[in-house]
Amino acid sequence: MEHKLIRYEVHEAIATLTLDRPERLNSWTGRMHAEYRDRLDEAEGDPEVRAIMITGAGRGFCAGADTRALESHVERGGYDPGTPIDLAQPGYGVRDEFDADFAFQFGISKPIIAALNGPAAGVGLVIACYADLRFGVPGAKLTTSHGRLNLPAEYGLSWLLPRLIGLTRATELLLSSRVFMTEEAFEIGLLNGLFPSDELLPRVREYVLNLIETVSPGSMSATKRQIYTDLHRDVGTSVEEAQVLLDAMTKEDDYREAVSAWTEKRKPDWGTK
Repeated sequence: MEHKLIRYEVHEAIATLTLDRPERLNSWTGRMHAEYRDRLDEAEGDPEVRAIMITGAGRGFCAGADTRALESHVERGGYDPGTPIDLAQPGYGVRDEFDADFAFQFGISKPIIAALNGPAAGVGLVIACYADLRFGVPGAKLTTSHGRLNLPAEYGLSWLLPRLIGLTRATELLLSSRVFMTEEAFEIGLLNGLFPSDELLPRVREYVLNLIETVSPGSMSATKRQIYTDLHRDVGTSVEEAQVLLDAMTKEDDYREAVSAWTEKRKPDWGTK
């Protein structure tokens, strides 16, 4: 049986995707890319899954493109993604601007949380940045990496990173491709928290379980879509759509359940979305 490069398991409504090439620090290949999209598509389509966690096996999150893949670009005389034509399309069809590699994570209705258990470079950092929330361990190295390889900023990171941490800080990290540590990433707002390595997954899981217990599926999905859609439009349009959503969502069963739970001082029992 062929070894899967993306391990997938569902427990307590959380789908965990584990990049599983620990002997190569989970460095990225075309096959991993295809499996990654397959597993995200599976999680998005599973009504039992409320949230998605992404982490790495062993001591790294993702060391970037595999060196063998980099060498193949030289041999072929140009870039070769190494992926099949019929890739899964999780998150596609929500908005045109989300229909692209890794930007499709914005179109996935469920929250995606990255747990950086070790170094993340190049495409590894891209994967983390396109997650909705990011947690890490102290002392792990991060880098955009591309500058040292005569490459452009990858997968829209030049658009995304300034929106996450501000133009000045993002420009410095993108132009220098320098290594920075997770402590700095937390300080500048790229990470939401730091946990010791032996506590990372349990603490992040605890956070996610609380998130999906206290927030309704409909609200989570609508809010996520608002966040990334609003990056592309003016505030007035955002206010107007929020009013439309407010009117629609106050008619839903989960709104009635939320009010009942609030007044009765109990945990809500969310319906399946």
